[in-house]
Amino acid sequence: MQIEYDNLYIHFVFVTKDRQPLISDNHRIRIEKYITGVIKNNACKLYAIYANPEHVHILLSKAPELSEVQISTIIADSSAKFINDNKLCKFRFEWQQSAAAFAVSKSDIDKVCQYILGQPLHHKKVTYAMEYDAFMKHYQQPLRPKNEGDGGENKEE
Repeated sequence: MQIEYDNLYIHFVFVTKDRQPLISDNHRIRIEKYITGVIKNNACKLYAIYANPEHVHILLSKAPELSEVQISTIIADSSAKFINDNKLCKFRFEWQQSAAAFAVSKSDIDKVCQYILGQPLHHKKVTYAMEYDAFMKHYQQPLRPKNEGDGGENKEE
């Protein structure tokens, strides 16, 4: 079935491999502009982006034909290639093999944009690890099938 209308807002967080501070401030804007182009060229709309040294926040609305995994893979693969091809990092640049994706309601877009664009001030008070823990508490752990024997199996009464 084709989706004619789509209104899905996703807050992505990409993290550098081993949380290394690989994105220097003097290349931050160039990397953000490149990622902005990637998002636009894949029929998505960018609302906010900010590249911290070890992680990047992105708020976008995605094209209905792309899953979160597809668009995050496109962004990660192409931006890592761009950073390496242009030698924007001292070492080989890599993202972690997983990213976070949080659904955002339309009424919260402005709040999330302000949060993303306020990253420099935010991270003067809060480390990335503290930020990540707060996200997990707010959004809760992702729902995944429980393995048998781990205490999470469904029991009929």
